[in-house]
Amino acid sequence: MLTPMPRSKFYRVQCPECGNEQTLFSNVASVVKCSICGKDLALPTGGKTRILSDKVKEIS
Repeated sequence: MLTPMPRSKFYRVQCPECGNEQTLFSNVASVVKCSICGKDLALPTGGKTRILSDKVKEIS
């Protein structure tokens, strides 16, 4: 029996303001802010996350 692969992932994003790196879940339920400067990093869309940062790395 095959086990299905999960559709959700974790991402490592870098804040465009201060350069701080944070880990995000691919399906956030609320706005994710930088823990250092408070800038919005990700927004919920009802499904997948809308990431507002340019530098994104998928964590496996």
